[in-house]
Amino acid sequence: MEQETGLSKDTLRVWERRYGYPRPERNAHGERAYPPEQVRVLRRIRRLMDGGARPGRIFAKGVEALEAEVSSTEELPHELALLRAHRTGELRALLEQAALRDGLYSFVTETAAPLTSRVGEAWARGELQVFEEHLFSEQLQAVLRNAIARLDGAGALPRVLLTTLPGEQHGLGLLMAHAVLALEGADCVSLGTQTPVRELAEAARAQRAQIVALSASGSLAAGPLKDGVTQLRAALPAEVELWCGGAGAVRLRRAAEGVRVIERLEQVREALAEWRGAHAAA
Repeated sequence: MEQETGLSKDTLRVWERRYGYPRPERNAHGERAYPPEQVRVLRRIRRLMDGGARPGRIFAKGVEALEAEVSSTEELPHELALLRAHRTGELRALLEQAALRDGLYSFVTETAAPLTSRVGEAWARGELQVFEEHLFSEQLQAVLRNAIARLDGAGALPRVLLTTLPGEQHGLGLLMAHAVLALEGADCVSLGTQTPVRELAEAARAQRAQIVALSASGSLAAGPLKDGVTQLRAALPAEVELWCGGAGAVRLRRAAEGVRVIERLEQVREALAEWRGAHAAA
């Protein structure tokens, strides 16, 4: 169940007592067994939590409403239909055409980000397998990397160091932020995912970064996220700004001082303009 839903067994047992859901069956040895329909509902709940919703508010809607959401079938976009058919070559070509046709910024904010959410939701409803989600991620990452490689922000300001904290394996959000920053002329250095806090602080000094940008999906637990951000903020020089974006970043709004929380990719431009305005004289 932990692997299928991303929810820990302790969380499931707390919900079972507090909200009366899930409602596992019991075998002869008293061990829990979860019906497939409950697995799909729990995946849906996890996706809502990734978007910042709290369990109490989610369950307040009623289990019947959650089951109705899961059972409702939406027509998948053409890109996801290709993914389900495992026609990955056509999927990548379609994404590349969209990036060229619409421009990188529109592609990232209006195509890549919504599609990524739809893939996650389709997985939560049981319409996509994990390997299919990985196939999608690989095709989109290839398109974004190719587009970023054509941009040259070397020597421009600010210099931005991009990565995720240990435990955060998802790199798509990081790559989309990289694309938007590079398109706006920032000098970006990506360390990939899961950089230890101590090494990240050293890298920021070595690279003379003005901004350290973290991506946090909803899959990273709130505790490690808050602890990691707090430790990193203390380890960074005061003049280096710390930005955190992604679905998991909403958990930091009340918990992290000295951290700029960016909830949507569209806010990256605004944050960058403010940084440049504040540092124009320097």
